[in-house]
Amino acid sequence: MARFPGFRLDGMRALVTGASRGIGRAAAEAMAEAGAHVVLAARAKDELDEAVAGIAAAGGSAEALVLDVTDTASVRAAIAAAGPFDALFNNAGINRPQPFLAVDEATYDEVYGINVRAAFFVAQAVAKGMADAGRPGVIVNTSSQMGVVGGPNRAVYCGTKHAVEGMTKAMAVELAPHGIRVVTVGPTFVETALTAAAFADDAARQSVIRRIPMGRPATVEEIAQTVVFLCSPAAGMVTGTHLLVDGGWTAQ
Repeated sequence: MARFPGFRLDGMRALVTGASRGIGRAAAEAMAEAGAHVVLAARAKDELDEAVAGIAAAGGSAEALVLDVTDTASVRAAIAAAGPFDALFNNAGINRPQPFLAVDEATYDEVYGINVRAAFFVAQAVAKGMADAGRPGVIVNTSSQMGVVGGPNRAVYCGTKHAVEGMTKAMAVELAPHGIRVVTVGPTFVETALTAAAFADDAARQSVIRRIPMGRPATVEEIAQTVVFLCSPAAGMVTGTHLLVDGGWTAQ
């Protein structure tokens, strides 16, 4: 009978950025439940401490790392001190929807600065720690369904997520000899505190749901469990690609 590696993360050290709330926090909780020691990184210390306490109360292992991912020097120093890691969920990101003709330079720079530049150098720092320690690992970059399609008022956001898809493929090829896998997870619209305001408008909510064949937004738990799979031994040959969790949005 074949032997199956399973979906556990026992013995792994994982770093999650953007971990104080939403998808990042849910992923940190799911990874801890799967057996990983999770370092939760974000700027909001109080929210991080609350998340770490919740993981500990549930029997998991976690610690907080107050970190601004846009400060590359601090990122390199903090990751070198806290690592090496076996897994990274490179999740910090923002969106500032604007019509293409109205996009200003400050918005462009802010969104690209976090979604692309910061993601690139966080991944670089973690991968360097893995390679220097001679240990295999996995990097999961947060993309989006908008990383493979377009959408109104999202020229900047789509551009950043297409960039994440491209750099992920290149990273996967270059890091494969080190045993490091690099993939993206691509959510559709997700029920979070950040989307609650937009979804409060029923017309806006229904316009989104009409585009999702499954008939509803995703939950943070669904994205989190996908991240656990991608980090687990069960995904040992999954690299250089994406896993869309979009309810069928991009199938149409």
